[in-house]
Formats: sequence, structure tokens, C-alpha cells
Amino acid sequence: QLGDFVIKVNDRRILDGMFAVCGVPDSKFRTICSSVDKLDKVPWEEVRSEMVGEKGLSPEAADRIGEYVQLHGGLDLIEQLLQDPKLSQNKEAKEGLGDMKLLFEYLTLFGITGKISFDLSLARGLDYYTGVIFEAVLLQQENEHVEEPVSVGSVAGGGRYDGLVGMFDAKGRKVPCVGVSIGIERIFSILEQRLEASEEKIRTTETQVLVASAQKKLLEERLKLISELWDAGIKAEMLYKKNPKLLNQLQYCEETGIPLVAIVGEQELKDGVVKLRIVATREEVNVRRESLVEEIRIRTSQC
Repeated sequence: QLGDFVIKVNDRRILDGMFAVCGVPDSKFRTICSSVDKLDKVPWEEVRSEMVGEKGLSPEAADRIGEYVQLHGGLDLIEQLLQDPKLSQNKEAKEGLGDMKLLFEYLTLFGITGKISFDLSLARGLDYYTGVIFEAVLLQQENEHVEEPVSVGSVAGGGRYDGLVGMFDAKGRKVPCVGVSIGIERIFSILEQRLEASEEKIRTTETQVLVASAQKKLLEERLKLISELWDAGIKAEMLYKKNPKLLNQLQYCEETGIPLVAIVGEQELKDGVVKLRIVATREEVNVRRESLVEEIRIRTSQC
């Protein structure tokens, strides 16, 4: 329902190795990393200006970083970087690229490399990551004339951290972990925007049928019918007021997306039937009580 997506992956060891071979001083690794982390929001020229103007990095080092962080791809790019005369001489970068190659070999076996992008601009600004890092990004076609999908924002991200848990261990033992955070509010916001645009009703319940009454003093009859439906495995509910108005019961179904209403009234009880209302079309049919469960199953399978 969220649409097309791509999962960007990188490795902090590759990033640190890249910074080292580009001439970034050790003391500036993390601050430069935080600048690179902005590349999904602002163009490279602005990031370069921040590195040089605000963080004191030499223009030459910034330009060398720029050659790397604009690369993204898959196994071919990993193989290319393993042959890179500078990166291949850096121990951390070589280890990270070796693990990234193994990851993509496994992804190839699963047949999902089309959804994964090895992206050297992915930095994840938090200091505690020690290995692979990843971020799930939603894509969107701006219009029919744009072939390349554009990013509409990250909805999840995480990575590996080997040292974080050990900080709280008296003996300082390493506990390798991989964590992920999901942007629940952002996901709900996107879903709400799309539902508003499509004017679809949001269904907030799995209930298949509401047991309703057409007149007063039929609470016991509603309770009997809902018990029969529950025993048959039908997801049914009712309003727990003693004598709810029929209009209020029908409006409740429309608001929550319940597709069917089983209405009991004095005449229906005399005739041995239940009036089944299809909420979407407002069609009403009388169904023999002994056939009601099967009729609900047929109707809900069509919804």
C-alpha cells in the first residue's frame, strides 16, 4: 500500500576508510559524516560548501569525497571499489566491502537485488554504528514523463552496532546487535494523504457484520443472534446501548467500514428471518435465520 521503495545500504567501515583515503583527519570523521548524511535532502554543492566553509575540511579532500559519495549500484560497484587503488589498501574499507559483497551475493540468491542499492552517500549520522547501515526509502513517479522514480522520504533505518550494549556491561563485553527503527507517524501520514486523494473509506475493524435492532426492547434478541454468529466463527459486534437508534447503528457501520448489518425487528422475528443490509449499496435482503451464517460468508468473501 505504501508503493514502490528501495533499501539503501552502506557500511560504516567503508565510510571511515573512504574518509581516511580522502585525507579527512581522524578528529573530523564524525562531523564530516554528519554532512554526508544530508545528501538525501540537499545537493552535493551545498554539502561540499558546509564541509569546507563550516567544518574546515580542505577543498581537495572534499572533492575526493565527492567522487565516492555520488556512486550507487550493486555487485559491480562493489567489485569496482575492491579494485580501487586507494580503498583496497585501507583495512577497514576492505573488510566492509568484503562483507557488502557477501550480503549482495545472498540478496542475489533471494532474487531481491532490484530493491537494494549500495549507496556510498548513506551515512546514518549516529556514532554507535560499527558495520552495515541501511535505510528504506519510498519512491514516487512525479509524472508520466519522468522515467527515474524520485525519493519521497525515508520510512525506516538502522544498522549494526557492536559496542553500544557493552557500554552498559560492567565487564565491557561486546554484544553484536542489529537494530531498526520505523517511522510510524510518517507511514500513517503517507497513508492518510493517499486515502484522502482517493476518497476511500478507512476500515478500522475486522468486524464482518453488525447485529442491529429496528425497534426498542430487542436487546435480548440481539444478544441471541450475536452469540449464534460468534459460535459459527463470524466476526460480529453490536452497539451496547439498550435501545440504540437504527440510524446510529447504520452510521457506525459506514464510519468503521463494517460491510454488513444483520437487522432484527418484530416482523423479522415473526417471519423467522433476519434482514441483511449491504452497507456499500444499501441493498437489503431477507435471509432465513438458519441460512444467515452461510449468506454472511458468501457476502464477505465478495467484499
